[in-house]
Amino acid sequence: MPLTQEQKKQFKSIGHHLKPVLIVADNGLTEGVLAELERALNDHELIKVQLRIVEREDRLAVIDELCKASKAELAQVIGKMALLYRKNPKPNKNLSNISRYQG
Repeated sequence: MPLTQEQKKQFKSIGHHLKPVLIVADNGLTEGVLAELERALNDHELIKVQLRIVEREDRLAVIDELCKASKAELAQVIGKMALLYRKNPKPNKNLSNISRYQG
């Protein structure tokens, strides 16, 4: 289900304070990257991903692949950073960035 504008606004506010938990370099989407992406989304729901890829079109293609592979929603892209969200039906309140920043 696509994110509403209100959700995107809230997630951007939360994401501003996050550090990247996943870095994708020129090797692209390896099994290790996809496994870490799954773990991070399951734990945190909202994550920041850094893309160390020079070409903008290539970065956007990788972001699209990340979203499709993980069934995550794209909340924001700024430069070489992307903010991804996937709802966890049973979030851990200590790990979920959504739960922690909502108070």
